Amino acid sequence: MHENRTTYPKRKTQMYQLLQDLPKKYNVTALVRLEKVRASQLLPLRKKLLGEVEIVSIKDKVAKKSLEKLDIPGIEKLKEKLTGQCLFMFTNMSPFKLNVLLGKNKVLLTARGGDIASIDVVVPPKNTGIAPGPMLTEFKENKIPTKIDQGTIWILKETTPVKKGEPISAKLAALLGKLDIKPIEAKIILNSALSEGILFAEEELVVDVEKFKEKLIQAAQEAKSLSIEIGYITPDNAEQLISKAAQSARSLSIESGFLTDETNEQILQKAHGQAQNIAAKLPDEPKADAPAEKADAEPKADAPAEKADAEPKADAPAEKADAE
Repeated sequence: MHENRTTYPKRKTQMYQLLQDLPKKYNVTALVRLEKVRASQLLPLRKKLLGEVEIVSIKDKVAKKSLEKLDIPGIEKLKEKLTGQCLFMFTNMSPFKLNVLLGKNKVLLTARGGDIASIDVVVPPKNTGIAPGPMLTEFKENKIPTKIDQGTIWILKETTPVKKGEPISAKLAALLGKLDIKPIEAKIILNSALSEGILFAEEELVVDVEKFKEKLIQAAQEAKSLSIEIGYITPDNAEQLISKAAQSARSLSIESGFLTDETNEQILQKAHGQAQNIAAKLPDEPKADAPAEKADAEPKADAPAEKADAEPKADAPAEKADAE
């Protein structure tokens, strides 16, 4: 939009005015990066996000002219990122939530020669349904083992001709297309987002939902444990706190010897045990039992009788008299 011009194409004027109005209407202004996305894929996305997100495609020069007139904190930094054809998204939802929604709308496409594989390209064992002929050479060149059975080409075992991040040759791309294998992800990524005067970069907008969920669960568990420990009652911990208080009261009752219907048996058992321990530690009193033990132990009183029974000398004269 040159200063010496008095008229502008209607389309540019509309886009210029639109970009003046939408950043004021919505809390979030996001700049989008398209990876392998085709125009046909944007239409379903527009319908899906209708009422929540407005999508505007505009040339960078028109966008810069329009944005520089706005008095919005952080808009100057966003303007620096504009190059070529720009795709803007305007919404009131969190930019993090928007990025997660966009991430769920990835589409796998067939490969073209020179494309970089978005995933590991895995060719499973199966009947390809392809008649043998020149195609056998293509399988062989891509190191995919095959055999001919029942008039068709069969893939013998699972093969990974290309790994994630590696380029796909034109011949392999053609072969993958015939096998209906789509290794290219078409996705819409937030390049940056301006929200409440803060400009978030692409890497800051990436959220691992499962990891974030795990952290939330862990934080909730730790908060609950802390509330129980300090005795801060909430609807979630009331039952556990009451149970803990009841247990502490029982323990205190038993420790102090305060009898209740619930603790009297345990207190009596404890007292009985303590009494037994004390009794076991008392010294023995041998003097009181000594006379009885001595009387029982004296064998000397019976000794004369044993001696009398054992004396053969008293009968000796009688034996002698009989012998004479």
